[in-house]
Amino acid sequence: MPRPSRPATARPTAPRPAAARAARKPAAASRPAAPGKATPSKSRLEKTAVKKAASKKAAPPAYRLPDLDEATLAPAQAELLAAMRAGPRGAGLSLRGPFGVFMHAPAFGALAQALGAHCRFGTSIPPRLSEFAILVTARFWRAHYEWHVHAPIAAKAGVKPATIADLKAGRTPARARADEKAVHAFVTELYAKKRVSDRTYARVHKLFGDAGMVELAGILGYYALVAMTLDVFRVPVPEGEPLPFTEPTI
Repeated sequence: MPRPSRPATARPTAPRPAAARAARKPAAASRPAAPGKATPSKSRLEKTAVKKAASKKAAPPAYRLPDLDEATLAPAQAELLAAMRAGPRGAGLSLRGPFGVFMHAPAFGALAQALGAHCRFGTSIPPRLSEFAILVTARFWRAHYEWHVHAPIAAKAGVKPATIADLKAGRTPARARADEKAVHAFVTELYAKKRVSDRTYARVHKLFGDAGMVELAGILGYYALVAMTLDVFRVPVPEGEPLPFTEPTI
């Protein structure tokens, strides 16, 4: 009987060395750099993008009212200017800011500036807390000129630079004094919710009492009026000064 044939088995193939495999693969073609030009690094590209973005910042919006010249003021305007300079703001008062706007409606301006003089100089609210409340208002309305004027006044009155920086950035001032935190909670709650809770009211009432609460509400109302006036008529900050806030897009 013939023997059964054994099935053929495949002979194992030795693995090809990696170097040999690599040698058989065609090398990837690299794109040559343009003659005379080096490929910019990522950091260089990022710096260029930042510079381009900074150059595209919008210019401050144009003032909407005619500029006034003291030499050509109407009698009612000249009377208003004299009244403002005779008050606590002093003879150095100029036609900048809200006062320049008020001059275009002298009868209204006379009443508004008198209220403003009392709100700033005549209430029982300590100047530090009054100016603090004004800064919260300026930040809420993004009133450039109001912030430009009152930030240094607030600092001189005792508001800490770190607190002013927090307010400017729209942050709750973590390192502010306890009375400033109470005022901040009051003002921001009033602006956000159009109401004030009993707890928030009570914290500030302990500081000011009944008369002071009326005065604080008046300070907020007057400086909101000023902020809206500045924003509506696009009152500029002095030439060369940066805008404190990003101008809203409308």
